[in-house]
Amino acid sequence: MQSLWMLFASLMFSIMGVCVKLASDHYSIAEVVLSRGLIGMLFIIVLILLKGGTLKTPMPRQHLWRGVIGVIALSMWFYSFSLLPVATATTLNYTSSIWLAAILFGTAWWRGNTRFEWGMAATIMISFIGVMLLMKPSLDTNQTIGGMIALASGLISAVAYLQVRRLGTLGEPEYRVVFYFSTTSAIAGLAGSTLLPGGGIPFWHAHNVQGVALLITLSLSATVAQMAMTRAYRLGNPLLTANLQYTGIVFSSIWGILIWHDQLGLRGWLGTAVILIGGLLATFYNQKKARPLKPLHSENPLDNKINQTTETRSL
Repeated sequence: MQSLWMLFASLMFSIMGVCVKLASDHYSIAEVVLSRGLIGMLFIIVLILLKGGTLKTPMPRQHLWRGVIGVIALSMWFYSFSLLPVATATTLNYTSSIWLAAILFGTAWWRGNTRFEWGMAATIMISFIGVMLLMKPSLDTNQTIGGMIALASGLISAVAYLQVRRLGTLGEPEYRVVFYFSTTSAIAGLAGSTLLPGGGIPFWHAHNVQGVALLITLSLSATVAQMAMTRAYRLGNPLLTANLQYTGIVFSSIWGILIWHDQLGLRGWLGTAVILIGGLLATFYNQKKARPLKPLHSENPLDNKINQTTETRSL
């Protein structure tokens, strides 16, 4: 089932998150975004040189739109961390799946489509309850602005995920989607490093082996995760894929226990169990009811060839 690529993507994103947390002691967020974009671009270029393909695309505007909204959502999410507890900001950002279900429902209602997958939407709600239990968020009256920003980041992320799926169904291969998003990230990171208050020439400071290794690891894991996520949204059921995204919190919780000795407690383990149950229910429902869209094949045979290579390498 193609949506299961999101499980692999969630694992890679959790590794990226660990590296971002550790790398923040050595680099600014703008430098992290810049590094992620540059190494992602390099990874795709090497893949194309080895396996064939082209970066020429008939959909530059769609790529630009996906890149811009993706970077905006990411920037808003990171900014919300300065206004909210990490648990609160993360949980509110993960409402992207709820927003995704709402967008799909609104679209289906507008078009008079009565086959909206209510059962799948219900499983997303179940998983989000698990998120609330696991992350134990809190939002007082003095944090309203930060909460709105985090919620908005979730909404914009949902729009970005839909654009990823649209590019895929139009026949755009994963590697091009990831390349142009990486390009946008690199440009945004460079601009942030040089133009924001206190900025300067990026990476023009002391380095050590640990910091450089963290940058490379987080950039590579983010790139592989982006490719797996793109494949999941391109070929799989969008609501099931969104539901499986919640497993990233489970992976992150495990890393927290292993590295920082975090204690989940009864409520945390209950939330983890609810998330997993929601994912299992979504998988069962998808097998019985869902009928995912069939993507169009690229007219370029090299694109289809590199897609097959990407699927093998990512697993």
